[in-house]
Amino acid sequence: MKFFSISFEKSVGAIIFKEENGIKKFLLLKYRSGQWDFLKGHSEKGENEKETLSREVFEETKLTEIEVIDGFRISNRFFYTAKGSEYEERIRKGFGTSIFKRVVYYIAQTKKADVVLNFENKAYAWVDFDRAIRMIGNKDSKRMFKKAYYFLDKRGLPR
Repeated sequence: MKFFSISFEKSVGAIIFKEENGIKKFLLLKYRSGQWDFLKGHSEKGENEKETLSREVFEETKLTEIEVIDGFRISNRFFYTAKGSEYEERIRKGFGTSIFKRVVYYIAQTKKADVVLNFENKAYAWVDFDRAIRMIGNKDSKRMFKKAYYFLDKRGLPR
């Protein structure tokens, strides 16, 4: 008999940028899957979104000086089935293997460029808008990134 259960999960992520010679450079992380995307991670019990954001930024990059840009919060919902090592890990921990996930993203700015990766990520890159669009593999992440970029543009912040 095959085990089937659904997990409802929430993650919080950040579209982090820095200014470099008047141009915004965005932080992308290369996950173990090989896909480039923005930083994100699971909310822990009792955390609010901003607490999750700060913890995840530090855990995945060691960046401590970030400023969340007011007025931008976007979320995405999706469903997927765990496969491979994620499937095995979820079974071992007693978590569901069918996942309904909600990811909330904020925009944050940093003045620091030095990123120290943790075990979850293989590489990082600070890239401009055009290169980020080419590198990001997930269409929903591209859509959210475009909205974030135009939000910053409307606020009159240099691109």
